[in-house]
Order: sequence, then C-alpha cells, then structure tokens
Amino acid sequence: MADLSRSVPFDRSQFEELMKKRFFFSPSFQIYGGISGLFDYGPPGSALQTNIVDLWRKHFIIEESMLEVDCSMLTPHDVLKTSGHVDKFCDWMCKDPSTGEIFRADHLVEEVLEARLKGDKEARAKETGATNVAVQEESEDKKKRKKKVKEIKVTRLDDETVREYEFILAQIDNYDGEQLSDIMKIHDIRNPANNGELESPRQFNLMFQTQIGPSGGLQGYLRPETAQGQFLNFNRLLEFNNGKVPFASAMIGKAFRNEISPRSGLLRVREFLMGEVEHFVDPQNKEHDRFDEVAHIPLRLLPKSVQAEGKSEVVEMTIGEAVKKGIVDNTTLGYFMARISLFLEKIGIDMSRLRFRQHMSNEMAHYACDCWDAEIQCSYGWIECVGCADRSAYDLTVHSKATKTPLVVQEALPEPIVLNEYVVEVNKKKFGPRFKRDAKVVEEEMLSWTQEVKEAKSAQLASQGKVTVVANGVEHQVDAELVTIEKQQRKEHTRTFTPNVIEPSFGLGRLLYCLMEHSFWARPEDTQRGVLSFPAVVAPIKALIVPLSRNAEFNPVVRKLSAKLRSLGVSNKVDDSNANIGRRYARNDELGTPFGLTVDFETLENGSITLRERDTTKQVRGTQEEIINALVALTEGKMLWNDAVEKFGEFNATQE
Repeated sequence: MADLSRSVPFDRSQFEELMKKRFFFSPSFQIYGGISGLFDYGPPGSALQTNIVDLWRKHFIIEESMLEVDCSMLTPHDVLKTSGHVDKFCDWMCKDPSTGEIFRADHLVEEVLEARLKGDKEARAKETGATNVAVQEESEDKKKRKKKVKEIKVTRLDDETVREYEFILAQIDNYDGEQLSDIMKIHDIRNPANNGELESPRQFNLMFQTQIGPSGGLQGYLRPETAQGQFLNFNRLLEFNNGKVPFASAMIGKAFRNEISPRSGLLRVREFLMGEVEHFVDPQNKEHDRFDEVAHIPLRLLPKSVQAEGKSEVVEMTIGEAVKKGIVDNTTLGYFMARISLFLEKIGIDMSRLRFRQHMSNEMAHYACDCWDAEIQCSYGWIECVGCADRSAYDLTVHSKATKTPLVVQEALPEPIVLNEYVVEVNKKKFGPRFKRDAKVVEEEMLSWTQEVKEAKSAQLASQGKVTVVANGVEHQVDAELVTIEKQQRKEHTRTFTPNVIEPSFGLGRLLYCLMEHSFWARPEDTQRGVLSFPAVVAPIKALIVPLSRNAEFNPVVRKLSAKLRSLGVSNKVDDSNANIGRRYARNDELGTPFGLTVDFETLENGSITLRERDTTKQVRGTQEEIINALVALTEGKMLWNDAVEKFGEFNATQE
C-alpha cells in the first residue's frame, strides 16, 4: 500500500464522489427514490467483493480444511424462537412523538455526547487563543457524515462533565434500555433537529418477518445470520468428518436485518454478505493444535477491564501472551483472532487502525461466554467488522432440546470407566394409566433431572413415599409404586458430550468499505484525482494495457497480450482511448488497478513492454515473457515491486 502519510488529508466528500463516479456502489432502486440501507455494487465494487470472498475461502476454508455449506435464507419461526432471536435480537429505539422520527437510542446518545465534547474542545481552544485545526476538521467531518447532530455548539463544559461523557462513551455498548433512558434524562438528550422530547427507549426486533407458503400459516423470517443452518446440520457434518471433533464448518451468504436507522453507507445496511465459521470443539479441551504457528503475532487489544474504567487505550501484546495471562480465554479463540488479523492485513487494512475489543457483560450476545470484536477505524469512527465469539454449547443444546434430536459427539474411551449414578426407572404398566396424557411430559421431566436433583428426589421418595414433579408448570405427585430412583453402577465405554462452538463472523460489506477508505488517497501534485491502493490480490482489475497510440499495428499485439494474461488468471482491461497515456493511467488509479502495461513502437520492433506500478508510478521494461512472468508473480504476492525494480532496473519513460 502507498505511503499515505505523504498524500493530502483524507476528504470524505472526494472519496464518496469517486465511489459514485466509478460506480463502486450506489443506492438500490435509485431512480424510484431509493430505500435507505439497500445498495447495489457496480463492476469494480462487485469484483472487489468477489476477490475478498475468494481470499476468505482460501485463507479459512481451504487452509483450515473446513466443511463448506450453503443453507436456506428463509428460516421458520420455531428455529429462531429456539435460538433466542425472536425474543432477544433487538436494538433500543426511541421516538419523537411530535414528528414520528425514529432514533436508535445508543447511537443518538453517542452522537450527542461526542458533539458536545467537540464543542468543548473548540471552546477551550478559543480561550487559550490557539488555532485548533484538528477540532475544526473533525467538526466539518461530522457535518459531512449527515448524522442526526447537524450542528456542533461551541460550549465549554466543566471537567467533571467531560469525564462523565467520556466514561459513558467508553461503555456505550454496555447499556440496556433502562440505562439509556436514564442517561437521556440526566443529560437532557433530545431530538437534535427540533429539541423535542423523546419517548423512553423500547426494544425493536431487527428481523424481517415473512410468510412461507400460500396459506400464510407458516411464519418465517429472512435469516439474521448464517449460523443456524450450520448448527441444524451438525449431525450430518459430524458424520462427514467421521465422527471426530474438533472440526469447523463455514458458510458465505446473505443475511438481513431491519435496521432502525440505516446510515454511513455500507456500514449499516439491511441486506449484507456474511462469512461465518463454526468451529466445534470439545468443551474439556479448547486447545488448538496449530496455536504455536500464530502465538507470536501481535494484536492491539481493548479488554473489558479497561473499558470498565471508562478508558479506551489499547494494550499491545502477542496473542500468546494474551492467552497466557488469561485475557483471551483459550488457544482456539486466540488462534482465530490471530488468523483474523492476518486476513485483514492480507486484504489491505491499515493495521494501525485495527483493534480487538472485548465485549462487556451487558452487551454480550445471549449465547456467548466470551467475545472479541475486530474493530476498524475509519472516518465514521471505530466500526465492528468481525466478531469472534465462544458460543459455548448454547445453540446445539437448545435445538437438541426443542427437537428431541441429540446433537452430540460420542467418543470411544481408551479404557471403560465405572460410574455410580442415580437412575430413574418408571413402572410403565402403572405410570401410563395413572397420568394418561401427562405421562410423557412427567417422565421426560424426571429423566432430565441432574444427578444432584435425582439424589434429592431419591431421599424424598424414601422418606415420603412419593416425589413432587413439576412439568409444564403443573405440579404432580408420583408415588413410590410408580417410580424408583436408586444409585446404580455401570460401565461407560463411550463419552457423550455436546461440543462448544468458537465462531468468527465477518461482515464482508463493512470490511469492503473500510478497505476502500484505507486505500484511498490523493497525490499532492494532483489533489483532484484519487488513488485506490488495493493490494493486487483483491484489486478489481489487476492490469491495464495501454497502447501508446491508436495505430492499427498495435491491435494484434494488444489482443494477444490481453488473451495471454486472461489465460493466466490475470484480469485486465485495455484502454485505447484518445486521452494521453498519463490521463489513462490516472483514471485507472481511481479504480485501484495496481499495474499497467504500455505497448509502444519499441514493442513492435523488439517485443519489449513497459510495466508500471500504481503507487510509485515507477516503471520497468523487459521482454513480454519476462514482464508477464513478473506480473503474475506480483499479482499472486510471490514478488514485491522493489524486487521487480531491482531485477529489471527502473525505466525512465519520456513519453509520459
């Protein structure tokens, strides 16, 4: 990637204009007025996404020998009720009763408090007579974001209020609806547009509801994630893997969330592409056998202990140190955090603007026992792009219980073990006639008791001659003639357990947007033209072929060169327009094309061609075979540009 420190400062309006002009993405249904939160990708955006997905598959699925699946987007109500999404997949929203405008409560609190802190910085700068250029630039940038807070008031705050605001912002993801309501009341947070009072926050379920079938009797949803299909196919996946754990399944596919207030371009949308991995592991052994390969990789961590103090300073250490100190729970979780970091570096994310933030207790997903988000900093702040969660055994357990289908692993033991356990045995002949239609649920309730409960019930049965059983909220008395609860000895030749799941979950659209921002810059000598410094491995087009003129003699050479590159898997584009060669290269720099091949009159004489690199604009020259071989090596990451310059020597072209 180019040295962006030598370019002009990032200008979001210029960046967005480039995205629009080159059709990386645009609002869907735009000629009908568009719908917020829905976007279409144009040719370069689509190609960029495809290349990121291809690299994701190689980096995770192929490298880790994962089992790839593709599951249905339509999901029945019962599945998502069992998983907890129907009840818990919600955000907090608040409404202005006078205008009907809807706000996402945590985002509104965050934006209002950030605006007040910016105003405080400007006020303090004016008091000291200093020119706070950075604050002014941030204020202007806030306006360009089209956020709810349109205007920043220059007002000095007392030091205690500043500290309180900073503490709230550091924990903004940790608040529930009642806490957000209290914050809004205490700090007088209103509708920024009209200063109107807002209703108290209430939950809004983010799933798109639909009906499956013509009768409308089967309620369903568009899936909010791609995980559930993988869990429901666990037994088939386990069988495919010869009954052994650990193993991982993976899936790339669309998910849908009915966002309260979509904003920030591709960062908060209603339809998006996800890449999710479900790594099934023995709960008694969460060690990863390849952890030593990544233990040395440094990560920038923001643990929950730091956030609890109202701070946001990252702690830099290797993932090996983090696991050893207990900051990261286990080596499997740590392994995937390191692999995520390597992937983000590979696609071109600025690693100085990446951090892993640990979820605090209140914001933890209902299924997770530990979770870290890979957050990437862009002009909209720190954006969660990848989640890496230890989902424990939640999903398999609840689906198994709901469907009466065991989703477990049976592992042969090297030596049988002797167990002394309390066993419930029902007298079938008398039990059925006694409880009739309730017999099944009462029996299932007793069989589901833990060993501790069975021991207590055994004592109750011995002393009272009966036990109390609560099934489906109804209390039943079971006499001693109907059931026995006694300790028995048995040999166990297999161990049965429900695996835990470590899940890396990628929002690929968010990654794509952050990558485009991180890659964008402008040369000081040509500030009106942007450059996108995509790594060659993900660039939409790998090479531009530029004939020096429209002379007919160039056509056969250009066609042959383009065909040769395509046969080698190098996507390319020919620009034989009337524009001068410098302009042709400049407009393809806007598309992120990393390399250019110039066909000139010397090519016709001796077959040599020129290879140009996008970021440095340096060129080398060699035979077509040499340059093509070098280009393939460069696009596959097997050669660096400096190596090419050293091999061929820098070529100083006079025609540009």
